[in-house]
Amino acid sequence: MDLPIVVGVDGSEPSLRAVDWAADEAAVRALPLRLVYASLWERYEGTSLAAEVGKPSEQVRAEDIVATAARRAQRRRPEVEISTDVLPEEPEYALVRESRSASALVTGTRGRSGLAEALLGSVSLIVAGHAQCPMIVVRGNHDNQARTGTHGRIVVGVGEKPAGSAAVRFAFEEARRRGVPVDAVRAWRRPARESTDHPLLAGEPARLHEQQAVEALETALQDVPADVVAHRRVVEGPTRAVLVDASRDADLLIVGARRRPGHYGLQLGRVAHGVLHHSACPVVVVPEHA
Repeated sequence: MDLPIVVGVDGSEPSLRAVDWAADEAAVRALPLRLVYASLWERYEGTSLAAEVGKPSEQVRAEDIVATAARRAQRRRPEVEISTDVLPEEPEYALVRESRSASALVTGTRGRSGLAEALLGSVSLIVAGHAQCPMIVVRGNHDNQARTGTHGRIVVGVGEKPAGSAAVRFAFEEARRRGVPVDAVRAWRRPARESTDHPLLAGEPARLHEQQAVEALETALQDVPADVVAHRRVVEGPTRAVLVDASRDADLLIVGARRRPGHYGLQLGRVAHGVLHHSACPVVVVPEHA
């Protein structure tokens, strides 16, 4: 049985844009699409209802919201099988549970404007830190439209443990589906305290750290599929800033997030947290299970 792509909807324009993106992804993967509304969502997000719903918030029922989202997805991708559900519970709990039986989980940002979208909604942030499947947060395009990729490239951030990275594997699979290359990016920092005044040793610490970044990329890309083109990019700078900069001309930014069994705190990491708030394109957070 093919696991569906699940979308969290709340009636806002950003969530409907996430529905558009997820419908396209479901069509590419030939998977069903499941639209989920958690009825307590507005307590956290203060949802501004989409104009397409056409009713004041006090008159809009949960069924109206999922029905509107389903019609929108069906118009966009008639070939996709669509189901809906209304869950009378806290949205973060509902979506994390949904992630256990989903191919991917998709949400929008909370913002109602370009400025507001600089911050990710609390529900999406919590879910990103606990989801058991890849989670996509649809960022960018502040005109409330989800669009097919225009840059023709996917960026994946290569982390501290590149061997067997689930994020890198996800990037390969997505690149194959889309027919685009992958840019594997590894950031490195010039050491602040490893300096020497000896002219024969000047620059050696920096070159060593750069070489380690190159080796990490080689390890991450040692199993590139024959039908996927992968480019290697080693960039000096803070990882979050490097990846956010790379997102400006990418269709998708992919990062990993380690999951530690028995740990109940937010399992996201500073890099994933930073790009979720500031990426210029949709972000995929892929669980890296220990």
